[in-house]
Amino acid sequence: MSRIGIAALAAAAGFVATFACAQSPAEPAVVMNTCESCHGRDGNGTQPNIPRLNGQRAQYMVTRLKDFLDPGRQDPHATSVMWNVVQTVDDDTLKSVADYYSGLKPMAASPPATALAVRGRAFFLKGNPAEHVQACQSCHGANGEGAGAAPRIAGQHGEYLRNQLEWLRLALRASETMHANTNNLTDDQINALVAYLAKD
Repeated sequence: MSRIGIAALAAAAGFVATFACAQSPAEPAVVMNTCESCHGRDGNGTQPNIPRLNGQRAQYMVTRLKDFLDPGRQDPHATSVMWNVVQTVDDDTLKSVADYYSGLKPMAASPPATALAVRGRAFFLKGNPAEHVQACQSCHGANGEGAGAAPRIAGQHGEYLRNQLEWLRLALRASETMHANTNNLTDDQINALVAYLAKD
């Protein structure tokens, strides 16, 4: 091969390497092609009934995504959309998606100084022993940051949080742990938790 040909191949290889770096290999193709159409760029979507994914716990995301394969265990909105997505995605891709989003900067909650948010904070930290409802922080962390299989809920859209709590309360979304802690929630308690945790 001529020196010109070798030089051309070297230049092409350098271009490919530079292009690959520019494409951020940590970002799975499925995120660009599918997820961000609903969840927004970097997982920080603006649609109030669709969850933010930036900073979400990877372990929770993998479990949640796999749960969508059983439509009978999920809330109505998610079943109509997510089942069609996850049935075509393998486990390695699910993990890559979860790892990608978990590494992004989360949206921080900034609760207003209202009586409702103050009640929400107290309920989040202490629960309601009289109704056998444990404190939310015991699973979701002192600041709603999540831990392991328990999701981050701080900084989430208010409408999404409210919908999930109501669907869990009605057992329209399956979760033995959350059923036990939501079936006695009042509308006021749900609204208070949303006022404390959400960021819209």
